[in-house]
Amino acid sequence: MTTGAKKTIAQLATFIQTKEPGIKGFERRNLERMRQFYETYPDFPIASALLTQLSWTHHYILISRCKSEEERLFYLHLAATERYSTRELDRQINSSIFERTQLADLKPPTSQTSNLKGVFRDSYILDFLNLPPSHTEDDLQTALVQYLKDFILELGRDFSFLGQEYRLQVGNSDFSIDLLFYHRELQSLVAFELKIDKFKPEYLGQLRKSATKN
Repeated sequence: MTTGAKKTIAQLATFIQTKEPGIKGFERRNLERMRQFYETYPDFPIASALLTQLSWTHHYILISRCKSEEERLFYLHLAATERYSTRELDRQINSSIFERTQLADLKPPTSQTSNLKGVFRDSYILDFLNLPPSHTEDDLQTALVQYLKDFILELGRDFSFLGQEYRLQVGNSDFSIDLLFYHRELQSLVAFELKIDKFKPEYLGQLRKSATKN
């Protein structure tokens, strides 16, 4: 913002306060933010229906935190669709969910994954669990179930929780799944096998093998 623009806004704020002392919300800082909002969304038909669904604080976070129009539009849709509070929106931006989603979508699609764009990300931030550095897989599972709402917010929309240590029978084999979800848009079950160490290829095989506990 130029020095002249700042001076004009300061004069306008003083004028409004002098002429209408009972009106609140037209201080210099708020007027600067109104100008910034107008410059950010001068003609934005794609998001016009979404703009009114978020509070002024939501928009201030989006304007001040997002580095590009693409990132801002991403969080605008996400916050409106998921009905994020300002605190949750701020947390999602801090966790770089935009960048993580972009990285996952850059992977070449296959016939099995072509309809999964935007559903899964390469990594998830679970800092809200407040787990100590040394914890077990059982600790992780218990904490995820305890903070299930926050976990689903991190996973994304359309996930419904079905259960933990969920027993499934496929043919003559029994499976015990750490966490089982249903994704409404995909109309598919989503199984989570929890591990606290680095990924190993054989972990994928465990989802296909019998894991019956006696």
